[in-house]
Amino acid sequence: MSKTVRLILGDQLNINHSWFQTIDESITYVLMEIRSETDYATHHIQKIVGFFSAMRNFASELQSKNHQVVYFQLNDENNFQAFDKNLQQLIDKENFTHFEYQLPDEYRVDELLKNFCQTLSISSSVVDSEHFMSSRSELGDFFEGKKTFLMESFYHMMRKKHDILMQGDKPLTGKWNYDGENRKKLPKDHKPTSPLVFNSDVSEIVTEIQKTDIKTIGTIDAKNFVWPTTRAQSLELLDFFVMECLSLFGSYQDAMTPNEWSLYHSRISFSMNIKLISPLEVINRAIEEWEKRPEEIAYNQLEGFVRQIIGWREYMRGIYWNKMPEYATMNFFNHENKLPDWFWTGKTKMNCLKDAINQSLNFAYAHHIQRLMVTGNFALLAGVDPDEVDAWYLGIYIDAIEWVEITNTRGMSQFADGGIVGTKPYVSSASYIDKMSNYCGSCFYKKAVKTGEKACPFNSLYWNFYDKNEDKLGKNPRIGMMYNVWHKMKPDDKAALLQQADYYLKNINEL
Repeated sequence: MSKTVRLILGDQLNINHSWFQTIDESITYVLMEIRSETDYATHHIQKIVGFFSAMRNFASELQSKNHQVVYFQLNDENNFQAFDKNLQQLIDKENFTHFEYQLPDEYRVDELLKNFCQTLSISSSVVDSEHFMSSRSELGDFFEGKKTFLMESFYHMMRKKHDILMQGDKPLTGKWNYDGENRKKLPKDHKPTSPLVFNSDVSEIVTEIQKTDIKTIGTIDAKNFVWPTTRAQSLELLDFFVMECLSLFGSYQDAMTPNEWSLYHSRISFSMNIKLISPLEVINRAIEEWEKRPEEIAYNQLEGFVRQIIGWREYMRGIYWNKMPEYATMNFFNHENKLPDWFWTGKTKMNCLKDAINQSLNFAYAHHIQRLMVTGNFALLAGVDPDEVDAWYLGIYIDAIEWVEITNTRGMSQFADGGIVGTKPYVSSASYIDKMSNYCGSCFYKKAVKTGEKACPFNSLYWNFYDKNEDKLGKNPRIGMMYNVWHKMKPDDKAALLQQADYYLKNINEL
C-alpha cells in the first residue's frame, strides 16, 4: 500500500492549497517547530511565537477536517530539530513510500530539501505553493538581456497579466502610478485610527521557548498577543484595513509620528508571508471596498496599496530567485562597520531612531519608511556591514522571511547590490526625516545644525557618505545634483563636516 508524507513549512499555511481539497487516509501531513529555524538568526520573541501559534492553529484546522497530521512541538523528545532528520525518522518508522513538499520560499530551505530528496530511498516530488501571482523565474524571463530591473515595468506587466485596475491594455484612469500623491506628513492635530489587535493568550508557547536556550530579542505580552495567527483573524484584519484605513493609507503611508506604531498601514504582511491569506484575495478585497465607496476612497489610496502587493512584493521575490545565492554576499561599498549597540536596545538620543527601534522591539514591526529612511538610512550612512544589517532586519521583524527581507535590506535600503533594486542609494540628511515626521522638534540633536555640539548626526554623515563614495556614485545621473552642491562648498566647511562625521563614527555607541 502506498503511503505519502507531505511536509508543510511554517510559512505555507494555505488552507486553500489543492493538497487539502480531498481527504486521503494514505496521506500524512507533518509540521515542525525546530531549532534550525529558530536559530539561523536571532529572532524577535514575537516572531517565533507568531509562527508557532499559527502552525499549531493550522495543524488543528487540518485535523478538524479529518486530515492525518503529525506535529513536532519544540520540546518533544523525538524532535531532532531539523527537517531532514525528523522526516527520515518518520519515513522509517511509518514505512512511507513517497515524500512531497511545496516549493520553499527560502533558498536555504530549498537547497536542504533538494539535497534530502537525493538521499531518499523512496520517491519524492515537489509542487507549487499556489500563493504568489508570478512564478520564481518570471521576473528573470521578463528582464532577460536587460541590465536594470525596473520595478515599474514589472508592475505594469503584472497589472496587465492579472487584469487588475485595467481598461483593456491601458491603466484605469490612464495613469499607472500615483506615488507622487502619497507622501504627506501627518497634520499635528491628526489622531490616527487605533489599530485592531487580537490579544491572544500565547503563554503556553512562550513557556516552551523559555525552557530552551533559544536567544531572542524584543518583548512580548504573552496574555495579549496582538498579531493574527489564524486565517479568520487575518481576514478580520484585512477587513479592518479596507474599511477603516484604506481611505488614508496612500496619503500617509510615508508619514512617521511618535507613539503611533500602526497609522493607516494594513499590517497584513505577516499573514500573507505565512500564506494565511493570498495576495490576490487581498487586492480583490481592497478593490471591492473602493468600488463600494469611491467617494470616500480616492483612487490614489487604492493604487498605492495594490502596487505594494502586486508590484513591490512580487518584484522582490523575483529578484531573490534570480540573484541568489550571490545576492546574500553583495557589498557594493565594501562596508565593514559594526551595527551600533543601541540598535538592540533603542537607547539613543536621536528621536527618530529611538522611536523606530523601540517600536520594533515592542511590536516586531515598523513600516517601510521607518525601515528604509530611519534605521536603514542611518546604517548605510554609518558604513555598517550589510551582513550585520541583514541579520538585524531578518531577526527583528515578524514579517521578515529572507526572500522579502534581504532584497529590501541589501538591495533597496543598503544599495549593497550596486543598483539592481534601486537606481540610487536611499540616504538623506535630517531635512527628509523632519519633512515626513514629528521627531525633530523635541530631539536632543538639532536638525538644522551640521557641525558642532548637538549637530544632527544625519547631516554630517550624509555628506561624508557622498564624499567617501564619489568614485562609485559620481556618475549616477540621479544624484549628480548632490555632488554639484558638495563641490561648491567652501573647503573649510567640507573639512568641518568630514571631521564631525569622523567624530560621530568613532563614538557611534554614544549617539
